[in-house]
Amino acid sequence: MKVINPISLARQALSPSAAEREEEQRVLQLFRNRAELKKAYTELQDEIHRLKDRLKQQEGATARVHELLAELEARLGVPETAYPVLVFYQLRRLWNGGVEMLRGFADDLERQQVERERRMFVAETNRQQFERRQRCEAALREVELEAAEAGQQHARLERELRGLNRPWHHFRRREVEERLSAASALRVLTDSRLAEARAAFEAVLAEGEAPFPGLSVEARRSANVSILAYAEILCQRLSRTPLLALARAAMLRRDPSDEYGGRAECEALMAEIARGQALLTQRVDVGAELRARTERLQRTVRYRSEEDTIPDPESAAPTAGDVLARPAQGARAPQPPNVLADDVWDVYRILLR
Repeated sequence: MKVINPISLARQALSPSAAEREEEQRVLQLFRNRAELKKAYTELQDEIHRLKDRLKQQEGATARVHELLAELEARLGVPETAYPVLVFYQLRRLWNGGVEMLRGFADDLERQQVERERRMFVAETNRQQFERRQRCEAALREVELEAAEAGQQHARLERELRGLNRPWHHFRRREVEERLSAASALRVLTDSRLAEARAAFEAVLAEGEAPFPGLSVEARRSANVSILAYAEILCQRLSRTPLLALARAAMLRRDPSDEYGGRAECEALMAEIARGQALLTQRVDVGAELRARTERLQRTVRYRSEEDTIPDPESAAPTAGDVLARPAQGARAPQPPNVLADDVWDVYRILLR
């Protein structure tokens, strides 16, 4: 007769049924879904607040633009204030024209440097790859020869051992067996070396084209010195006029001012700005002057570290007797600036890093 264990009966009575367990799992899943939905709702609320903040900022920026446009419209509607506005924006255009010329020169120079160094890199990479291929192929041929010799030696000893089947060949047979054992070990070793040499040769053959690492520090330094030299040339073209200082001051302001004088003074200044724009776009005898200024800068510039590509601003300053320090011409002509220290033509944003 089977004895009923009361503890087992209690466990069966207290354990939940399959339906109850299923209900518990369903409730747990509902709680999990509720927590995930709450988290997603919180994230959406945060995103809404961020978008509202951005919308307020954009509305404020739009309102400021409308105010500026209204103020500009009011100034342009009156002849006394319209002419200074025209001078102000023409000076900004003059500065931006110099910036675009300098940036175009820098882009062309960088493209030439990249093309030249890429060709050199590809040629050097191909040379190194060819040398590695030659070395791996020579090593493979040497190991193949050793493996072939080891195989021939092993086969010869096997044939010799098969021929030693007489009783009086006992001692000779032992000697050949020892030599055969050594030949077998040598054959295994040469086969392993042969597999390694073939794998190395196949790896060299499978090498793809190495990616170009970019311009070297020396190339970027050389390009930056040429960019500074060209910036100096653009400055020198305006050395007879105060346009460079006026254009820089206009770029530092957001709103036009009335500091350019009346209608007659503004018209004269606008004519001078037009002549200055024509001077900036001249391309006559640029090469010789560019080489002279580049050579002078290469002798004088210094760098703070071996990785720096932008010179120390103090080392790029014009010095007495160099090609830049010509006597100031004209009553209002300023002294030549340090294009790097003064960030003329936004040169810091154009130099190669």
